[in-house]
Amino acid sequence: MKTYGQYCPVSRAVEILGERWTLLVVRNLLLGCSTFTDIAHGVPGMSRSLLSARLRSLEDAGVIEVRPKEDGRGKRYELTDAGRSLLPVVQALSAWGKDYLDVQPEHTNPVFVLWAWVHVHIRRDRLPRDRRLVEFTFPEQPPSFRRFWILVEGGEAQLCDADPGFEPDVRVRSTDAAFTGWHIGRLEWSQAVRSGEIEVSGSRTLARQVPSWNERAAL
Repeated sequence: MKTYGQYCPVSRAVEILGERWTLLVVRNLLLGCSTFTDIAHGVPGMSRSLLSARLRSLEDAGVIEVRPKEDGRGKRYELTDAGRSLLPVVQALSAWGKDYLDVQPEHTNPVFVLWAWVHVHIRRDRLPRDRRLVEFTFPEQPPSFRRFWILVEGGEAQLCDADPGFEPDVRVRSTDAAFTGWHIGRLEWSQAVRSGEIEVSGSRTLARQVPSWNERAAL
C-alpha cells in the first residue's frame, strides 16, 4: 500500500479510502450490499478484478470482514465497526455533492440508476405480491450493459443481469439521460414516454405501476 509518509490522520485515512472506487464500494456496503454481485451492480464501470482487489484492501485495513455464505458457496462481505463508522463521512460527501455539483451527461449510467432504485429507492408497499418481470434495455450502453431485469416476487425486488428465463410482463427501452433524469426527479415519466425517450410495452396495467415503485422519481 502506498503511503504519503505523514502522521496526519487525514492522510492515513486517504491512503485507504482515497483510491479510485473504494468509497463507492464502502457506500454500497453501507446500503446493505453483502455479496460480490450486489456490490458490483452498484459500480457498473468497475472491473471485477479491481473490485476484488479493493475488497482485499478494505479487509486488510479492518474496514470489512469476509465470511463464507451460509450455503458454503461464495463469500459475504460485512462492515466492521470501523467500516460502519464511515456512514457520516459518506453522508457528508453526498450532501456536498448534491449542493455543489451538477449532473453531467457522463453521470447518467442507467445501470447504476437501476441498482439505486432497487437497493435504496424501492417502494415495497407498491410492489405486486405475485411474480412479475420488467425488462430494461439501454441501447446507448455497451452490449454487456445493455439489458437488465427487475424481478418482483413476494413483495421484494431483485436486479438481474442475466435473463431469468421467462417472458417479461413489461419491457422498457430508454435513453441514458431520460432514465437518469426521471430517477432524480428532473423529468416526468409520462413526459419521457410522450417524447419517445422512454418506450414501454406489455401489460398496460403493470406499465402504469412500474414508475410508482420508485420513491424519489417523478411520475
